[in-house]
Amino acid sequence: MGWAAYFPSVIRGAAPRLKGEMTAMLTARDFSGVWQLERTITDALNPHAGRFAGTATFAADDAGVLAYIETGKLHYGDAAPMVATRRYRWLFANTGVAVQFANGAPFHSFVPAGHAAGTDHPCGADLYQVRYDFTCWPQWRATWAVKGPRKNYVSVSHYARAAC
Repeated sequence: MGWAAYFPSVIRGAAPRLKGEMTAMLTARDFSGVWQLERTITDALNPHAGRFAGTATFAADDAGVLAYIETGKLHYGDAAPMVATRRYRWLFANTGVAVQFANGAPFHSFVPAGHAAGTDHPCGADLYQVRYDFTCWPQWRATWAVKGPRKNYVSVSHYARAAC
C-alpha cells in the first residue's frame, strides 16, 4: 500500500501553526529509544479512573520502520493491577507518520510537530480521535477521545525520556 493511503490531503501540506509552536518535524531518530509512559483514562461511563505506568520503546526494524512496544501496569480503581502491552509500527515519510497496528493494518497518521491532530480512526460503531502535543519536546503527549455506543472516554498519555 502506498503512502497516499496513510496521508490524506488535509495533512499533506504544511500544518497550521499557532504562535510559539515548534515548527520542525520530528524524525524517527528523535523518537528512537526508551520513554517513560504515564497514562490516565477518564471514562464517563465508569466511576473508576484508569492509570497506566510503564515504558514505550521505539526500535528500528530491518525495513527502517520504528516498532513501538509499550509495556507496563494498568490500574483501575481498587482492582489488582494488570500487565498491559501494545505494539504498533510507525512509518516516517517527509509528510508525516503513518501508524499501523502490529499486523500492518492502517491505524492513523499525523504530522510530528507542534500541536498535531491525527486522522480519525473509525472502528465499528466507535470513533477514535487523537491529538498530539510536541511543544515541550522531548516531553510529549497523545490525547485520545473515544466515543461509541458503549464507549465514552479520554486517554491522555505523557511521554518523557527514560533515565539512563
